[in-house]
Amino acid sequence: MQVFGVDIGGTGIKGAPVDIDEGTLTAPRFRLPTPQPAQPAAISKTVAEVVAHFGWTGPVGAAFPAVIKGGAARTAANIDPVWVGTDVAATLGSVLPGSPGGVAVVNDADAAGVAEMAFGAGRDVGGVVIMTTFGTGIGTAVFLHGQLVPNTELGHLEIGGYDAETRASEAARERDDLSWEKWAKRVTRYLNALEALLWPDLIIIGGGASRKSDRFLDRLEVNTKVVAAQLQNEAGIVGAALFAGVSDQARPKVTARPTRRRPPATRPPGGRRP
Repeated sequence: MQVFGVDIGGTGIKGAPVDIDEGTLTAPRFRLPTPQPAQPAAISKTVAEVVAHFGWTGPVGAAFPAVIKGGAARTAANIDPVWVGTDVAATLGSVLPGSPGGVAVVNDADAAGVAEMAFGAGRDVGGVVIMTTFGTGIGTAVFLHGQLVPNTELGHLEIGGYDAETRASEAARERDDLSWEKWAKRVTRYLNALEALLWPDLIIIGGGASRKSDRFLDRLEVNTKVVAAQLQNEAGIVGAALFAGVSDQARPKVTARPTRRRPPATRPPGGRRP
């Protein structure tokens, strides 16, 4: 089954049709710069242009850089603050009339994480897995035994008095003209903070930085196993398509709620339950 995925980022909006059974793009992705200011009308117009590039009419999923609750944005760290409180699903759906049922919207790091857990570095990995996306900011997705805990904003941890993503994102590396060695030290400090809080079994590094993982992975000094995202910067597109392409019942679970089993009832010999 093919579904269209769009990944809306702070610097670029990219999309492509996706085979959600295989987790692969069925055509080369198409990218346009994110308009500035990144307000609803401008973003919606650009998304429509990306989708129209493929002549697509069908289901569309969108990965969006914000906490998403009920299709609406609740934060706007790397996009115009006017989005806060905006129904993103309805706004994008209004410019994509060929998409039956509207647009499925999901946090961008959650989308990338779901794709990596289904088809990439996190496949068949149990325990606690953290997907980190290093790009304009730092996004995170946390999984427990394959189940997503949605909308974690751990890229905004305060470390040394700074919002972590302002020091350790890919954009910060470029802004401060850091060598890979110096940037790896900042990333190490950030990942050490995640380790101290969550004790993960695996950390996956995605986003734009994943394409250059050979330049910094070996420089990281962390206890947890750290790997590069296998889908690299296409994970957000694939994950967005996955969210749009399955029914509500089949959609990847977004909370990890353990099932509690009652211990078997005990009865005294020949008597009632105590």
